[in-house]
Amino acid sequence: MTTLAISVQKKRKDNFWPVYIRVIHNGAVAYIKTDKMVHDSHLGKAKEVRDPYITQELNRKIIGYMDRLNRKDASRWTAMQIAQFLREEDEDVSFSDYARKHIAHMFNNGQERTSQNYKRAVDSLELYAGTTKVMFSTLTSAFLNQWIKSLEHTKRAKEMYPICVRQIFKAAYKELNDEENNLIRIKFNPWIKVDIPRSEQPEQLAITPEECREFFAAPLPVSKFLSPLPELARDVVKMVLCLGGMNTVDLYNLKKENYHHGVIHYNRAKTKKFRADKAYMEMRVPPIIAPLFEKYKAAKNDEYLFNFHERHSTSDSFGANVNSGLRKICESMGIPKEEWYCVYTFRHTWGTVAQNDCGASISDVAFGMNHSAGHTVTRGYIKLNFEPAWELNEKVIELIFFSNTKSHRASMETIEKPADLQRFSAKHMMKGTAFFKGVKLGEVQDTGFNNVDEIIAALIQFIPDDIPVRSAVQFKIENLDKKQVSIHERTKGKGF
Repeated sequence: MTTLAISVQKKRKDNFWPVYIRVIHNGAVAYIKTDKMVHDSHLGKAKEVRDPYITQELNRKIIGYMDRLNRKDASRWTAMQIAQFLREEDEDVSFSDYARKHIAHMFNNGQERTSQNYKRAVDSLELYAGTTKVMFSTLTSAFLNQWIKSLEHTKRAKEMYPICVRQIFKAAYKELNDEENNLIRIKFNPWIKVDIPRSEQPEQLAITPEECREFFAAPLPVSKFLSPLPELARDVVKMVLCLGGMNTVDLYNLKKENYHHGVIHYNRAKTKKFRADKAYMEMRVPPIIAPLFEKYKAAKNDEYLFNFHERHSTSDSFGANVNSGLRKICESMGIPKEEWYCVYTFRHTWGTVAQNDCGASISDVAFGMNHSAGHTVTRGYIKLNFEPAWELNEKVIELIFFSNTKSHRASMETIEKPADLQRFSAKHMMKGTAFFKGVKLGEVQDTGFNNVDEIIAALIQFIPDDIPVRSAVQFKIENLDKKQVSIHERTKGKGF
């Protein structure tokens, strides 16, 4: 049995007493706060409220509360559930407020990028509704279908935004409604009558090996800055391409603890929350980008592997700046604006070249790019050998940077610690080869070299004078006695 009564609890500092409606149910007590207050002069000895105006109004409210309770089977409810029911039964709930809490929880749970998509979806819904206080009662099937229709000109948002909003709605429906105890705050589910369209198939962003060679050999745009964005962009996408299509967010977040024995160990940020194996991947660092690891390495006392975070506050701003630099390079190369490259161009290129030109299967490509390939559960409990991905990565690098055809070539020899090649004696038989846009310019093979710079100096004679200033030339240095390989790059005007 439930008893409702007018009561007070504690006096405020201004000597007024807030007035409550006390709920007693099955021996437990809860309180419903009202907008009324009384002074000491309106309280009896037992602290009962004696203000006739307040008691008259609140008694009417209690009669209404009892009428609503009599229409429910509240025998199994707690006193708190009854108080909540009486407070909120007739109040509409704000979808916008709940959505913001839901998105904040996602962000704090490590789902930063996903939470951004959810925020964009809610922003779109609020913009269409014309208010930042969208209520659950507003979300009828007719309203939602009209909102989705307004998105029909988009490629991805017309599917992604409604799905995000639906997921928030489902979470609220589950959290705020208690059907077992007949506590229903969200009274209907409109999504049963809502049709969500499919997003359009994304364009294939991959470019050919020839286009890759042209890009990496192209002169960088003139800049007055010491560290211009185009140079950063070219270096970063080279790392992306030569690390199995690794994402910029993962490059940005790498810590020193993630890199040892020439191998990067990481969990792919985009999917680690949704896969049993936490999207774990190991990728051996090929010699061609070893100089970039030195160029961008963070300070010794810094936990990060690279210093990208010193110039870019977040992984998103880092990716945006890389794309900005890519646009400047594409513009200087005369590439049409609608065909300008982005970071994903080089991730897609890795997968396409691996499959089309290196004979890899779709499963091999998926494995190398850290996709689950339909084996999410299996990957979660077996100890994987990542060497097949390393070998495929080396084949892609060999074909793009050290070949001027699309034909398959054996993967070049690599070492886990490229820096070891710096240590050789004049007695070792050394071989050096110069490449520009994948074309072999010349080679030297002899003993008597004391360091890599001497070998590169001997190769400079083979470089034609008509190679543009600020263009990059690759040098493959091999210790034939120790069967070691190292790749070096010099820019005309800086290195020679």
